[in-house]
Amino acid sequence: MSQLFTTPLGRDSTASEVIEGVDLSGRRAIVTGAGSGIGVETARALAANGAEVTLAVRRPEAGEQVAADLRRTTGNEAIHVARLDVADLDSVRAFTAGWQGPLHILINNAGIMMPPELERGIGGHELQFATNYLGHFALALGLHGALADGDGARLVSVSSSGHLFSPVVFDDIDFRFRPYDALMAYGQSKTAAILLAVEAQRRWSGDGITANSLHPGAIATNLQRHTGGLRTPEPYRKTIEQGAATTVFLAASPLVEGVGGRYFEDVDEAPLVQARPTRLGVPGVAPYALDPANAERLWELASDIVR
Repeated sequence: MSQLFTTPLGRDSTASEVIEGVDLSGRRAIVTGAGSGIGVETARALAANGAEVTLAVRRPEAGEQVAADLRRTTGNEAIHVARLDVADLDSVRAFTAGWQGPLHILINNAGIMMPPELERGIGGHELQFATNYLGHFALALGLHGALADGDGARLVSVSSSGHLFSPVVFDDIDFRFRPYDALMAYGQSKTAAILLAVEAQRRWSGDGITANSLHPGAIATNLQRHTGGLRTPEPYRKTIEQGAATTVFLAASPLVEGVGGRYFEDVDEAPLVQARPTRLGVPGVAPYALDPANAERLWELASDIVR
């Protein structure tokens, strides 16, 4: 593996700090799941620096309230709301069909975490895999032309250290043979989110598109509604503003220009680890999550599902 990419920033950096002074005027961004949590802070930082931002949300009425607040606090009127349910392939197709013009930043941020019972989504696939990966894969594929027209566009895939709990189990992605395990399913879906960026970088770098993935950190949001709230001890938690920092950095910082196919946390590239760390706060990415053969295999599988 090439030398790790490092920055002068860190786990305490905030979304606004990592792109301080960066002018995003004329740049157009989409943030999925921007109705709450780190999606809102991600959109806020981009808008505050001049980007035109579309909040892609399941509930547009709630999204409009967020957009109104962002317009007021950033002074940027170019904040739009569009309906998108990444768990619904028809919704994804309608969204991509309605997009016009170039796209410079696509942030795949929406997701679900550990529903207690086995549920199914797109094409009958396990719901976390369908939502956290398949829907975002279809979205990126549908917007590929707009990204290619974006003159140095960036795709950012929000993953999690939860990927360390499971690779993509290609022989039984949908738990049709294994007993359903919510954490294993979540881990698998977040591994898939990393592999999406790996393969997008390989396939699309010639179009001027760079793709990276990240772990935002432990942040208390609606994501943990099925788990009884955030269980991470206080010293290892981040604020929402800190949690959005690595996403915003990958989306807009000139420091990472041309760097792609990598996994970041705490605004630095994470090192490879050969086993899941036993201590909290230790960075790391599993080799299976960056494996090019896994990335290509998953892309081909997903292409067959969503076409």
